[in-house]
Amino acid sequence: MATNNQEGCLGARLTGLEMENILEQYLQSNLTLEESTGKRPTPLCIWGTHGLGKTQIAMDIARRRNWKISYCAPAQFEEMGDLHGLPQKYDPDPTVVGDERTVYMPPDWVPKDEGPGILLLDDINRADDRILRGTMQLLQNFEMFSWSLPKKWQIVATANPDSGDYSVTPMDDAMLTRMMHLTLNFDAKSWAEWAIKAGVDGRGIDFVLTYPESVTGRRTTPRSLEQFFNQIKFIPDLNASIDLVTVIAAGCLDEETVGSFIAFIKNSLSKLPKTTDILNAEKPSDFIPIIKNLAEDKSGIKRIDLLSTLCTRIEMELRNPKYTPTENSGKNLIEFILCDAIPGDLRFSLHRDLSVIGNLGLPGSTVANIACKDPKVSKEVIKMI
Repeated sequence: MATNNQEGCLGARLTGLEMENILEQYLQSNLTLEESTGKRPTPLCIWGTHGLGKTQIAMDIARRRNWKISYCAPAQFEEMGDLHGLPQKYDPDPTVVGDERTVYMPPDWVPKDEGPGILLLDDINRADDRILRGTMQLLQNFEMFSWSLPKKWQIVATANPDSGDYSVTPMDDAMLTRMMHLTLNFDAKSWAEWAIKAGVDGRGIDFVLTYPESVTGRRTTPRSLEQFFNQIKFIPDLNASIDLVTVIAAGCLDEETVGSFIAFIKNSLSKLPKTTDILNAEKPSDFIPIIKNLAEDKSGIKRIDLLSTLCTRIEMELRNPKYTPTENSGKNLIEFILCDAIPGDLRFSLHRDLSVIGNLGLPGSTVANIACKDPKVSKEVIKMI
């Protein structure tokens, strides 16, 4: 679990990967419960600061499972009619006087077909108090007086912390107890695994893994970093275009992050080899000198941060379903782990992560198992226990 402190949030603090796993299990259990008993499930609320990807996680899960999804932003509602629909006159028999009545046309975001599906109430606590109170029946009974959610639909809400830093409407206990709560926290490793799959610029991924503390600003968030990395993705030489990169960065990120990124470009980026240059090298002597050079800068300072980033990138590469190993990959990984430039704690952590990958049935699992079962590697790892 992540340990970041987020005041004004509720529920267990989870990384992105943990959130995805818990949410998938929760939604599937709810669906099974409804199919077997007919009981509607408890809605879930994902809390967290801005730009963490709360909305994206819920939408990605729906897409992966081929579930329907309906998006609703209650903060855009100005009156109750936006929630329960607009009234219209209904006359079942024009020849009869007095049988007329008022009915309501549900809003177009209300699902009409049976699920499975997710109704996403995004930034729910940014809605006005009157609108919030109007959603209480929906959260409790999956219906308004004018419409009902079809079968097999579930409700997922997102919310920002009620800590004084956000323009949010407090939710009282009667509303909070209608939902289950989880809090999403940023974790660089979880983000990197997602970013690789999403095709985010690898130079940006290396930066975040090297300087994870940079993702804590008011303007610097995973969302704004992704926006920035997308803007520089097609700039082949960042150092040669440093002025342009600086302008783009200043438009997306906090000043401190801009400074860190520019320093990373000038001092560190060129030193980091590609993971495939290590794993798929013809022979270990092609990359061992690079690793040793990476481990210490010109002033003699140990660059544990860069070595840690490289170890994490190797792990991420082996987790990538698209990775294609070569016949030398296992041997190269062993030599990388045994390189005397790699500190013992990083060696131990990498070995632990590789042992997990070895059981995942991925293309990189065979490579991970070769390294984990090597006697020399095992001997070095035992020293750290």
